[in-house]
Amino acid sequence: MRGTPAAIVAYATLVILYLPSLAVAFFSVNKARFGLNWKGFTLMWYQKLLENEYILEAALNSLILAAITTVIATVIGTALALGLERTPWPKRYARLFDVIVNAPVVVPDVIMAVALILAFSVLRKFSGFFELGFSTLILGHVTFQISFVALIVRSRLASLNPETREAALDLFASSYYHFRRVTLPLILPAVLAGAMLAFTLSLDDFIISFFIHGPESVTLPIYIFASLKRGLTPETNALSTVCLIVTVILALLAERLTRKM
Repeated sequence: MRGTPAAIVAYATLVILYLPSLAVAFFSVNKARFGLNWKGFTLMWYQKLLENEYILEAALNSLILAAITTVIATVIGTALALGLERTPWPKRYARLFDVIVNAPVVVPDVIMAVALILAFSVLRKFSGFFELGFSTLILGHVTFQISFVALIVRSRLASLNPETREAALDLFASSYYHFRRVTLPLILPAVLAGAMLAFTLSLDDFIISFFIHGPESVTLPIYIFASLKRGLTPETNALSTVCLIVTVILALLAERLTRKM
């Protein structure tokens, strides 16, 4: 089967997907600061990365932002999925809720960013909490993360047998006990998958973050974009390689964890 057209297309797709990342990793250990010529192997750029306080601050901001928003979006998105899937809504309301939940997924990021800017400008008249900065970044990221978590968890809920809930209620189990001992273990892989997707989307987001960030809340994508004006440095290549390795490790751990469930 290795020589079949489907296998050839699969291998070619993997090369296209990962070749740019491998190129970044290659140049992160190249002694040459500029150009594409190979000057020898070095880990100097990784050392300089650890000494670059601006990159480290941006990376820390991104990690903190992703962690906070992932927790919030996972809790709200899971609750939203449960409410939509387990409540017998009338058809017209169910369709309306579907449109509302799906909207952040299909609406372009630029439209979302402009809408958030307008919303925050109005809300700032009532509270300084909505001044552009880390608080608005959290609200903005949670806004689009919730939909992705809700869609993933809801798809898992739709595959569950509704008779398990009826059986639990017949056995005098409370709704909370049924959720904690039956529903939650069954949907936990979907919850973890939604959380991981939300975390990745937050780390990767640039457009929305660019519109609603403040001077003290620069994230890693914003820093990399700003560095393009003066040219990418090998430290940026080293940072991208570290992020890639961490992402692959997290993906493998999540896959192994969900397989055991």
